[in-house]
Parts: sequence; C-alpha cells; structure tokens
Amino acid sequence: MSSEGLHVPREKLSRRTLNLHYAIASLIEELEAVDWYRQRADDCDDPELKAILLHNAREEIEHAAMALEWVRRNDGEFEAQLKEYLFSEGSITGKEEDASGKHGL
Repeated sequence: MSSEGLHVPREKLSRRTLNLHYAIASLIEELEAVDWYRQRADDCDDPELKAILLHNAREEIEHAAMALEWVRRNDGEFEAQLKEYLFSEGSITGKEEDASGKHGL
C-alpha cells in the first residue's frame, strides 16, 4: 500500500516531512476504515452488529478529523486550501473556476 511506504530514502527526508507523512498515511487509513465499516454495515443482516459497525465508523471519522486538523495546523498549504473549500456554500468546483477564469469545460 502506498500510504505505508516512503518514496525516497528516510535519511533524505526532514522530520517535518516524515511527520506529515505519518499524519497523511494515518488519515488515509482512517478514511479507508470508515469505508470498510460502512460497507460491512450495509451488508450485515444482524441489527446489533450493524449498530456496532456504524459506531466503529463514527469513531474512525473522529480519528480522521483529528489527523486532518493536525495536518492543517502544521502545513500552511493545506491550511489555505481547507480555509478556501471547507464549510463553504455553493459549487465546490465553482470556487476554483471563478479564481482561474475557467468555466464549464
């Protein structure tokens, strides 16, 4: 899995890059876990097990949100993009189209 490995030798990476890698890899893993739990819950025919699986998915969402917030606090590029797009109204892609002057390709 690409989220587990480094693409260059560890000794060439700064601590900042390594820490961001750890956070991004963890975020990917948490989001994958949300997806897996939701798929299993949809396929499950036992109501109690389904409730447990959905509970587990919500826990993974919490973990993903915490990792994303850490990335935001520690990477200015992420922070700028998150401020631009999160909790906004209207077309998500429209914001970028308006900024770049590209509309409806």
